[in-house]
Amino acid sequence: MNSNYMNAETVLETYAGSDLGLTYTAAYSQFKVWAPTAFTVSLVVYETGGNGTGSPAIFKRDSGRIVPMQRGDDGVWQVQVTGDLKGKYYMYRTIFEDGTINEAADPYATAVSANGLRSAIVDLRDTDPEGWSGDKSPQLLHPADAVIYELHVRDFSAHASSGIINKGKFKAFTETGLRDATGNPLGIDHLAELGITHVHLLPVFDYQTVDELNGAGEGPRPDYYTDYNWGYDPQHYNVPEGSYSTNPSDPEARIRECKEMVQALHSKGIAVIMDVVYNHTYGFEKGPFEPLVPDYFYRRDYLGRLSNGSGVGNELATERPMVRKFIKDSLAYWASEYHIDGFRFDLMGLMDSVTIREITEELRLNINPNLLIYGEPWTGGDSPLAAKTLKGVQRGKGYAVFNDNFRSAIKGDSDGWGRGFVTGEYGKEGAIASGIKGAIHDFTDSPVETVNYATAMIILTCGIKYWLPRV
Repeated sequence: MNSNYMNAETVLETYAGSDLGLTYTAAYSQFKVWAPTAFTVSLVVYETGGNGTGSPAIFKRDSGRIVPMQRGDDGVWQVQVTGDLKGKYYMYRTIFEDGTINEAADPYATAVSANGLRSAIVDLRDTDPEGWSGDKSPQLLHPADAVIYELHVRDFSAHASSGIINKGKFKAFTETGLRDATGNPLGIDHLAELGITHVHLLPVFDYQTVDELNGAGEGPRPDYYTDYNWGYDPQHYNVPEGSYSTNPSDPEARIRECKEMVQALHSKGIAVIMDVVYNHTYGFEKGPFEPLVPDYFYRRDYLGRLSNGSGVGNELATERPMVRKFIKDSLAYWASEYHIDGFRFDLMGLMDSVTIREITEELRLNINPNLLIYGEPWTGGDSPLAAKTLKGVQRGKGYAVFNDNFRSAIKGDSDGWGRGFVTGEYGKEGAIASGIKGAIHDFTDSPVETVNYATAMIILTCGIKYWLPRV
């Protein structure tokens, strides 16, 4: 345990601007990073993104161009580099008073090299598909009309029978006119015929444990790589996952192809919801925050130990100003740059209620008034967070939570052997009736504040309908 960890009363300078990260132009690039406790910070510009293998924390101190950064009164270090840097890569190198030297990717990075080893410098306008400026979100008359289908980008098209060429990729959603031997529509055409209004994508931001190069890089693969994951192990929050790209080594490809997926779904009248994981990161010391601002971004208990309400070893301290700002900035970026229509929060209970309320209010005011926002009102374990976002907290706040009361009444205990109504248990009728009414006598002020679901079933109620193809 670090005896010098930042406790809840630690106060650091904060920054209110909207330009953290890279601001690119052909004439110059501006870099800004919030690192108030660092002794010095330097920008390191690389010609390559690395070979795609090895831990993101590994670096060669003599292989990049080092550019000193200047510190402002708000804890932000910045530098402006003249010339066109498009196609190059960068990292931030921090030195602390105790002599510790870290090198890390930009937490605000919008593009990265293969396996997220380095931040990439791109012109985002080069990543816009043809007709992107005219892309429009499908309109929904009322949130209660939403019928949401959850899917995994890879699983949507990976099977040999899918008929899709770009199996397991973002581009799979752009393939139309496909039919099986008996004439049934395949791929995105099948989604359209279901009559759903929204697709809920399991996490599509860059996650850590899948090797984007499938072992094609030089040298052995790091231990943390696996061949498959649902994506609940965040690495770079503002970058699409590279394993879903046709060319993970091209930083622009994953961005363009993710936009093409959204555009294709919109063209079929289907809105797009992102499953987002802002309650924890895959790693702590090698995660996107700790090398830049040690002990700030993660929540700890009263003994100074990392809290573990996520069940994976850490929790983001969403109640801290710059953590809250990062989350809001990240969501605003996805909603504006990628035309995302809604967000589903993993373990929303680990996010403080103020952050969720501000997310809902500000995104709808500044980006899209029709965004759907909902999440899991529970945690994965004990957490010292006082203001948890649990069932009932959402009343009158404009967002919804999953109704696990309804789920358990129908199917029984998800963590044990308890039975539900459909497996012969008596006395569950009242809970089911409450769910059908939108939980208005339980924990909501309105049926649109609850999401009713039960494993692989579709539940039709006066609230949001949710197709959940997995338990």
